[in-house]
Amino acid sequence: MWTIDLTYRNKLQSTFDRLYEKRALLHDARPLPKIALQKIKEALSIEWTYNSNRIEGNTLTLRETQMVLQEGITVKGKSLREHFEAKNHELALHHLYQLANKDKDYVLNAKDILDIHAYVLRSIEEDYAGRLRNAGVRISGANFVPPNAQKVPDLLDELINFVVENPQELNDIELATVFHHKFVWIHPFFDGNGRTVRLVMNLLLLKAGFTPAIILSTDRKKYYSALNAANNGNYHKLTLLMVQALERTMNIYIGSLPDNDLGFTEISQLVEEESLPYGQEYISLLARQGKIDAYKEGRNWLTTKDAILEYRANRERKR
Repeated sequence: MWTIDLTYRNKLQSTFDRLYEKRALLHDARPLPKIALQKIKEALSIEWTYNSNRIEGNTLTLRETQMVLQEGITVKGKSLREHFEAKNHELALHHLYQLANKDKDYVLNAKDILDIHAYVLRSIEEDYAGRLRNAGVRISGANFVPPNAQKVPDLLDELINFVVENPQELNDIELATVFHHKFVWIHPFFDGNGRTVRLVMNLLLLKAGFTPAIILSTDRKKYYSALNAANNGNYHKLTLLMVQALERTMNIYIGSLPDNDLGFTEISQLVEEESLPYGQEYISLLARQGKIDAYKEGRNWLTTKDAILEYRANRERKR
């Protein structure tokens, strides 16, 4: 079993607390409005498919991804593989939600991971879809070499046992983050590892009562840098990226509730419209560091005046 260095916790504990409060808010508000829930799920599914595929090099835009998935349109100038990647991810998502809706005693297992991978590579790499690799691989730009193929089955089982047993009593977000990194390190498949891990990671979050954490393609460099840092035992960057991705979707769901317009505004606009104790650059830094309630759309950070004032009040209490 692995031992995870948890020294990053102090920097992120307030963010963890905030996310668990938001989970409780969503839980207490159930059942959520059906139409709103369906619209959010559809929109996030398209975003999830677009961003996860884009991270791996797919060139379909968000609008083109929506056209392929919802309108069945073939986009001129885009490869057949890119179309399959979009449709396959959608099928994998449907399967994932079926697993997430299983009974509360559901336990992650190797078969479900292989099934999700089979959807990801369906009609693309049929010989490898849903099958563990049987030879060595190298990852361009990574600071490690994945383990020998003969070790992969045992390592995958060990990782699943780690998640199920949770020997260090990690919280749900930490557990999903560690799973994400260790899965990438094991690199159990020849292809499709990234898409698969971002799906299975979210299965863990959904089963824990959270919304999905969608890593944005605009954070691709930051994402790979965070994975490389985790290879050296530093989980702060990857966990920070995870909580920021999760907070974004949590806020989207909470914003759909009656009388819960959270009032998130782009930081530049907020600074112009409100009297605030800090400037735009410092507020943006707080958002990037996860110190205030904020989330990212594309390359722009959004937050609220209340989040900034709460940060200042907490800081003054600690003096």
